Amino acid sequence: MKKLNSNNLLELLENDTRQIILTLRQLQQQDPELLQKSPATGKWSVVQVIEHLNTYGRYYLPLIRKAIAESKHTYEPSYTPGWLGNYFVNSMLPAQNGTIKNKMKAFKNHIPSPDMDSHTVLSEFLKQEEELLQLLSKAKSVNLGKIRIPISIAAFIKLKLGDTFRFFIAHHQRHFVQISNTLAALSHPSS
Repeated sequence: MKKLNSNNLLELLENDTRQIILTLRQLQQQDPELLQKSPATGKWSVVQVIEHLNTYGRYYLPLIRKAIAESKHTYEPSYTPGWLGNYFVNSMLPAQNGTIKNKMKAFKNHIPSPDMDSHTVLSEFLKQEEELLQLLSKAKSVNLGKIRIPISIAAFIKLKLGDTFRFFIAHHQRHFVQISNTLAALSHPSS
């Protein structure tokens, strides 16, 4: 794996997170009924997509916060992604053209209910994104390759902190493509 500059990586991830926050603030201005509408049978509404992301935030953010706070590994200027982390990130990232390359099924404990309050769900996600920005900033004082975070689907598999951040944010980017597609489908329903 190619070495990355740790600070550059964290700044890129901070910028990606800020972009998600900007889009989220635009979503908060939308009609709540629109955000709760499914574009088709079996498809998630915008609120369901955001709640899906919330379920991952509830898992990963406390683990990341604790790992950074307890870390004895000081900052290292370069970071080498792990092969498994890189695989997960690349499978999650949207394609360069903004499309989703490969469809994935959500795990049972990450499937959202169809009946949720849009204000509550979007507010929780905004708080999570703000915490994520704080954690990315705090990560500038630790070694991104030495801290390991267990993944949500199999706790015995642990990714480097740098890969966990990359995967977590790629997951957000992927689902914000889905949100964009959902809103486009709702504004131009097929006849």
